[in-house]
Amino acid sequence: MSAKAKYQAVLDLGQELGIQGGDVSEEGGVLKIKGEAATPYEKNIIWDKIKAIGGESPSDIKANITVADESVYHKHTVKSGESLSKIAKHYYGDAMKYNQIFQANTNILNNPDVIHPDQVLVIPNL
Repeated sequence: MSAKAKYQAVLDLGQELGIQGGDVSEEGGVLKIKGEAATPYEKNIIWDKIKAIGGESPSDIKANITVADESVYHKHTVKSGESLSKIAKHYYGDAMKYNQIFQANTNILNNPDVIHPDQVLVIPNL
């Protein structure tokens, strides 16, 4: 199996995320990928996918993923049924960090218990 075939799920994820300036090549059984993720969160989920396939230190892939906007962790579009605590659990693994998201969005939020679908929230770096 070629390295490209092995890591096809990573390449598919990059397309799904809209990674910019992507370049993929394979040399000597090593897959080389590069591109620019919009946020650190997107870069992290790509690396998580690489590690899920190749282990903690894969030797058959070299990835150079840069980030376009380091000022925020991510930007999240609210979906029906979500709460700040549910969003905090998704991004930080801790629902109690909802207040950090609220504080980063006081320009559009007045109450941490009231968010609406299609609002775009800044998910701050912690």
